[in-house]
Amino acid sequence: MYASTFAIDFVPVDGSGRTAPVTLASLLYPEPAERFPGFGPPVLAPVDGIIVAVHDAEPDHAAFRGLPSIRYSLTQARRAAAGWLALAGNHLMIKTYSGPVVALCHVQHHSVRLRPGQRVDAGHVLAGCGNTGNSTEPHLHVQAISSADVMSASALPITFPGGLPRNGTIVDAR
Repeated sequence: MYASTFAIDFVPVDGSGRTAPVTLASLLYPEPAERFPGFGPPVLAPVDGIIVAVHDAEPDHAAFRGLPSIRYSLTQARRAAAGWLALAGNHLMIKTYSGPVVALCHVQHHSVRLRPGQRVDAGHVLAGCGNTGNSTEPHLHVQAISSADVMSASALPITFPGGLPRNGTIVDAR
């Protein structure tokens, strides 16, 4: 759905490789997104290109683990039915100079630093990592698509120098 076949979620972790500590309370109740190391770090442009879409109006919401994540998952169909914006939350799209578009989703409320039409270079700070849209904890959802029209776009595989990282691999953006 929405050309997300090859999408990757990058979940920021602390120095010991973990997200926020798990407590009994975190298994029973939603948690403030600010409690997670993934809330707020800069999101860097993964490619050179031109910003073709920006949405930055959605508030960050609580994070959900344990029982709250089960309740949250029960609302998945409602979010999917509401469309791309309900799933992506705050996001940017970069059209690469070779044609594909890279979507960066779930960014922090009011943190986007660019507007459509602006050029960016890989490594440029775009926004802060957030917890908007279809997100159970702060992370960055990245997908490559054939056009900025997600309703008609095709999913494209994402490549990395040296190959695609395995699930659970810590990727350093520096």
